[in-house]
Amino acid sequence: MQFSIRGQQIEVTDALKDYVDKKLSRLDKYFEAPPTSEGYVTLSVVRGLHTVEVTIPLTGVVLRAEDRSDDMYASIDAVVDKLERQIRKHKTKLNRKIRQEGGLKTLVAGNGAATATQTEVEQDEYEDHYEVVRTKRFTMKPMDVEEAILQMNMVGHNFFVFSNIDTQEVNVVYKRNDGKYGLIERE
Repeated sequence: MQFSIRGQQIEVTDALKDYVDKKLSRLDKYFEAPPTSEGYVTLSVVRGLHTVEVTIPLTGVVLRAEDRSDDMYASIDAVVDKLERQIRKHKTKLNRKIRQEGGLKTLVAGNGAATATQTEVEQDEYEDHYEVVRTKRFTMKPMDVEEAILQMNMVGHNFFVFSNIDTQEVNVVYKRNDGKYGLIERE
């Protein structure tokens, strides 16, 4: 598999490229034929934290992992481990789906390969791992964005849901990794 490696606020040296290629080549053993799509690797350094993001688009699913640490090489190792877990999990779900739905006939695509749609994978993940353990209700006082940011900081959260006094819509303010703030509005 080919990877496009780019750096943000860091120079990607040949040693880093070689290390990324060597580590990501471990993923080849999980594929019968190497994927034809190109994977994307972004290496960045923000406030001393070395971040590695890897995105691998595959048929029916996108594998994505990110890790931050004080060492770029440790981040690369952790990202590869996360991707291996995702691939194994996806293959297990495909195999389970094949057994449950009566064999390959229901999952065989025109090219003869077993695939699952992304919505099926998302549904499986939802059923397997996501459980709401708490529901919180509150009244939303209309406020402007600045007041919402102040409220968010006062309660010590990294996001805050509020009723925007200007638009009469429900909005969300959140604290970004760079220390600045973001606003989520409905289109």
